[in-house]
Parts: sequence; structure tokens; C-alpha cells
Amino acid sequence: MRYRLTFVSGLAVGYLLGARAGRERYEQIRKSVRRISENPAVRNAGEAAALSGRQAASKAADRVQDRLPSSLGDRVRTVRDHRARSGDEWGAEGR
Repeated sequence: MRYRLTFVSGLAVGYLLGARAGRERYEQIRKSVRRISENPAVRNAGEAAALSGRQAASKAADRVQDRLPSSLGDRVRTVRDHRARSGDEWGAEGR
């Protein structure tokens, strides 16, 4: 109960501060976030992190797959093969 009260209190304080800042401050923050996200260095870092995450997930799947029951292991292999054929690696299609 204590944690819920803390969360709700933080939510209320954040709302009040955000409401006082107004729409102009919101737009300013939004433009800053967009400018940062469009920065090539930030994009490269994000893509590198996504790639290393996909590689780690693939390694983990390879290690765990042998320990799974055969029916589940077959399903994992089928899904991975399907993604490899379609070019959709972990939902990254079209990016």
C-alpha cells in the first residue's frame, strides 16, 4: 500500500508541475526530444544496441532451445526459420 501511495503521489506532483509548465514548455521539450532522436550519433547508437540485443537473444535462444521439450523446441525453430526467410528479424522490417 505504501508503494501505491508513493506512486500516486509522484503521479499527482508530475501532473501538477506539467500543467503549470503549459503547452509551450511541452512543445519545447517535444522539439528537443525530436532533435536528439534525429541526431545521427544517437541513431547509430540505437541501431548498434538493437543489433547487439538481437545477437544476444539469438545466442540465448540457441542455448535454451536444446533444453526445451521437443515440441516447443520445434516451434522455436519454425518461427526462427520463418523470420529468416521473410527478412523480418525481431520486428525490424521496414526500418
